Amino acid sequence: MHISLDGFVAGPNGEMDWIKVDEEIFDHVGKRISEGDTALYGRVTYQMMENYWPTAADKPTATRHDMEHSKWYNKVHKVVLSKTMKDAGLTNTTIISDKLSERINEIKQSHNGESKDILLFGSPTATHSLIQRNLIDGYWLFVNPIILGHGIPLFADIKDKIKLNLLTTRQFTCGVTELNYIVDKQ
Repeated sequence: MHISLDGFVAGPNGEMDWIKVDEEIFDHVGKRISEGDTALYGRVTYQMMENYWPTAADKPTATRHDMEHSKWYNKVHKVVLSKTMKDAGLTNTTIISDKLSERINEIKQSHNGESKDILLFGSPTATHSLIQRNLIDGYWLFVNPIILGHGIPLFADIKDKIKLNLLTTRQFTCGVTELNYIVDKQ
């Protein structure tokens, strides 16, 4: 999840033009997501992704990143948190519209003890719902060197402290810093 230094994931109108990405970040992210078999989205982010990634590799201007991510996107199982979407006719996609905690825990258990990541992409509203239900096991943040001052916060309506353990950090040439945390369940 890309985040500003002051904790926002998007501007007040959903703007993300401040996010810095380059080939170094694309390569790093590509390696990590290739280990995951499930991508989790909110409805808005899913629809944005679905409008681009399934055919991104087919475009004449497709970059290596476009081709790699499109291939991954088309094979990964997608889970969408939405009260309005239906999954009829959606390929390799599951819609969760109720019983969020139960359904997410079922997906976690379906990995049969394997440490496959369920990766949450963007989706601040979905993220807030998952945080409130204590369903996030780790935070993989890309802190961008910018202070927005206002916007859509990553952390909203937090009722209890969430203790984290830092796993790794990485500084990218473009100034973005990766912080990789696991939730301390004790």
